[in-house]
Amino acid sequence: WNKNKKKEREPEMHQTKKGNQWHFGMKMPIGTDDTLGLIHSIDTTAANEHDITATGQLLHGEEKRVWGDSGYTGAEKREELKSKDVEWHIAEKPSRLRHRPGQNALRKVEKIKAQIRAKVEHPFRYIKNIFGYGKVRYRGLKKNTQRLCMLAGFTNLLIGKKYLPH
Repeated sequence: WNKNKKKEREPEMHQTKKGNQWHFGMKMPIGTDDTLGLIHSIDTTAANEHDITATGQLLHGEEKRVWGDSGYTGAEKREELKSKDVEWHIAEKPSRLRHRPGQNALRKVEKIKAQIRAKVEHPFRYIKNIFGYGKVRYRGLKKNTQRLCMLAGFTNLLIGKKYLPH
């Protein structure tokens, strides 16, 4: 990362702290179909940008339901998303869940949300484990985005293969 002429890190990518570990690079939020698990939209951002900022780019306009992890809390209140006529199913933050009455019923609801949201994680398994994309390869978001779009297309082919008649 420091092998450029100015001896400084990539200006388009930033660092962020998750837990006690620092990460430098980019994020790839994706939008997937909740039935088949195929990727329909991709956005790439610097690592320090919040997940919720990419929500508008991940929606294609024809969805009826939106499932998201707790990083997307409050998405329905954002100005650019208020006009969307969708059901929002955003996971509750664990710290808020602990202090609410009726925890057993809430845990069941959160488990159902997590099972549906798991469809989003399957494409990441293909991209990281099968195609070996654990770290960014290029300088700049543009080249890395192009490569991730290509890998997302290959991932859709592999995921969609099981739905085709033999």
